[in-house]
Amino acid sequence: MMRELKFYEAIREALDLCLAKDPRVYLMGLGVPDPKGIFGSTLGLQQRYGSWRVMDMPTSENGMTGIAIGSALNGMRPVLSHQRVDFSLLAMEQMVNQAAKWRYMFGGRHSVPVVIRMIIGRGWGQGPQHSQSLQAWFAHIPGLKVVMPTTPYDVKGLLISSIEDDNPVIVLEHRWLYTIVGEVPEGLYRVPLGQAKVVRGGQDLTIVATSYMVLEALRAAELLAEQGIAAEVIDVRSLRPLDGRAILESVCKTGHLIVADAAWTTCGFAAEIVALVCEHAFEHLKRPPRRVTLPDCPCPSSAALANDYYPRSVHIVAEANALLGVSGKPGLASEAVSSVPLDVPDLNFTGPF
Repeated sequence: MMRELKFYEAIREALDLCLAKDPRVYLMGLGVPDPKGIFGSTLGLQQRYGSWRVMDMPTSENGMTGIAIGSALNGMRPVLSHQRVDFSLLAMEQMVNQAAKWRYMFGGRHSVPVVIRMIIGRGWGQGPQHSQSLQAWFAHIPGLKVVMPTTPYDVKGLLISSIEDDNPVIVLEHRWLYTIVGEVPEGLYRVPLGQAKVVRGGQDLTIVATSYMVLEALRAAELLAEQGIAAEVIDVRSLRPLDGRAILESVCKTGHLIVADAAWTTCGFAAEIVALVCEHAFEHLKRPPRRVTLPDCPCPSSAALANDYYPRSVHIVAEANALLGVSGKPGLASEAVSSVPLDVPDLNFTGPF
């Protein structure tokens, strides 16, 4: 049976089902039993399963990540939450040198079934140390799987698949997605890791997007449709393993590519998509691909700076018009976003998606 749930409710339901199904699953992290419950995603779970399976942790990210990895090596299935991806940097050694390597070093005899949830994205003047999107770092590491769900349906299915996977999985959640609404089935279901999703069909242009930028890409596609341009939007969903086939099939059809990723341009994930297409579908490209990403400077705290920092649908539309060599209607896209505060969640993105 399908119901409408918010993104955070879908996360909570996935965690609840996995805790009930498998006694080896436990939750640990800053704010897990907090009254706000990590944007509501863990509310009520400690009351249901006890403090020995749903627990807070001290602000010792490296040590606690090591504990989670050690327990995974001994048969547990921990779900560790860092409230911001920035905080996880203190535990990079544990994730990159330990979790990602054990299965390889021991010929598959040892696995590290740990899920690490981290929050990414801008908002509320949190600035350069609390607003980063570092997905390219994690997707660069062999041995780590990396997912970035966009919809309530996908976050529940991908989280269940991640918890059941025998490899370490990084789950990156954009803070602006928690209140969007979408249809979600009851009970257990799985969205396979490594499968992208075409969320809007089109034949003129391919827009490959990650996480929150999928919503901006969908808005851009609607604006482009008013100009007679049919844009196909692909939600990557899984950065590693990456569904290159879905991306290549779309580009071979449209001949044009824009990649929208709310992270930095240089050495970013958008560059990986461009490289994939240039290496395997170059002859199908009618014009050079384009990227819509963050400028190469730290995330600002000031609202005045944020207004010119974060990419939105207007930027995707402008790049599409330039790529296709059409004049477009710049006022249309500008008008669509002019009344939206740029450092708070866009209230227009409510769902369903």
